[in-house]
Amino acid sequence: MSSLHNASVAELSAALAAGKVSSVELTRMFLDRIAGLNGELNAFITVDEARSLADARRADARRARGEGGPLAGIPLAHKDIFCTRGMLTTCGSKMLANFASPYDAHIVERFDQAGAVLLGKCNMDQFGMGSSSENSHFGPVRNPWDRRLVPGGSSGGSAAAVAARMAPAATGTDTGGSTRQPAALSGICGLRPTYGLVSRYGLIAFASSLDQAGPMAKSAADLALMMNVMAGFDPRDSTSLERPKEDYTRDLEPDLAGLRIGLPKEYFGEGIEPGVRGAVEEAVRWFETRGAALVALELPNTALAVPVYYVLAPAEASSNLARFDGVRYGHRAKDYDDLVDMYCRSRAEGFGAEVKRRILVGTFVLSHGYYDAYYLQAQKLRRLIARDFAEAFKRCDVILGPTAPTTAFAIGAKADDPVQMYLNDIFTIPAPLAGLPALSVPCGFDAKGLPVGLQLTGDCFSEARLLGVAHRYQQATDWHLRVPTETPL
Repeated sequence: MSSLHNASVAELSAALAAGKVSSVELTRMFLDRIAGLNGELNAFITVDEARSLADARRADARRARGEGGPLAGIPLAHKDIFCTRGMLTTCGSKMLANFASPYDAHIVERFDQAGAVLLGKCNMDQFGMGSSSENSHFGPVRNPWDRRLVPGGSSGGSAAAVAARMAPAATGTDTGGSTRQPAALSGICGLRPTYGLVSRYGLIAFASSLDQAGPMAKSAADLALMMNVMAGFDPRDSTSLERPKEDYTRDLEPDLAGLRIGLPKEYFGEGIEPGVRGAVEEAVRWFETRGAALVALELPNTALAVPVYYVLAPAEASSNLARFDGVRYGHRAKDYDDLVDMYCRSRAEGFGAEVKRRILVGTFVLSHGYYDAYYLQAQKLRRLIARDFAEAFKRCDVILGPTAPTTAFAIGAKADDPVQMYLNDIFTIPAPLAGLPALSVPCGFDAKGLPVGLQLTGDCFSEARLLGVAHRYQQATDWHLRVPTETPL
């Protein structure tokens, strides 16, 4: 049983189908692992063993009737930004610390319909605002590779849970890189799908034009299995795209000969740690030996992506978070003088420092006299960034580069310098601004033994191709199979 901790979703599914293990046994194994490790890693906010085991028993009965699909009986975790009926959904914030959702998010429904088992809800930066998972009301998440370091963010709890083998897979959200950057810093795989491909219904909004749910797992093949469940039209989400159903596992064995890989000069410039650069360049050489054609590119507006994002995302956050006022649900101050004082005190107490910072920035750029100078200008520059990608994909099939310029950094190292924290997202932000899919897969380690992430970006609706390219790379390498030395199996 112990070896199953490190098994992929596909391997666990095969074991369940063959009757080698039951979902109850698998679920109990992962729950025991959570109990043993979460005290140190703080990856989970909420775990409900009774609910998990009940899910597992239903999944076993379903498979016994011959009704189980690939994910029936597979335990997984959800980022605590997805509403789950009858279970706390906190967004990592004091504002929602006592909020139990009356309904399920779309993807929670989808996984439930597929027979997956919910292990629990994962820790995160408050309302998805952060790149380190330090901004949680419930304390920072710690990186399984070195507990002194951050796991990335905002989906750091999901990343740490998968990396530490507390769950075989988890969900995350990606607004500016929050599935891919923690995947890179934690040594797992994370995908941001094309905007609108996965419904945002029941995903507590940060920035509505950027937020997108995505899968996180140990391998690209596992991401494909999860996408088969997650993707699909949902009339409850006005941004959900109505498209024919796809099988994201259909192209996991592509011929790499002739694949055009774009290498933007902006992704290989200054500021990249030597260990990151070396690992990514080694991956480039591997693709070249398999017949891929390397195409030199320019994405001239890349340097604008971070400032554009940190105007647009806070502006949308300012609007979205206005609903948290202490009136209908969520945190309400105990002592106040009148209604306005209640609003002020409830929000001051309920939101953390980073959330307050972004609300203030967003309110400022939307205010009279500054809207045209900041918000409208950022929207124009966003279009230029998207145009850069459109031109690039006329010359290449996939764009390759590092996911993050550095490996994991120490908890607290960038807490007093928000700009340095924001710059950690410089390579992940452009794809969301353009609405494009992108994924991160492990491609090596630096001199400190910390994982490095390789980012692949594709044109709209190219998820199957991206997953296939990543899978072929993982068939020839074992970076994604490495286990943190501080997290024994």
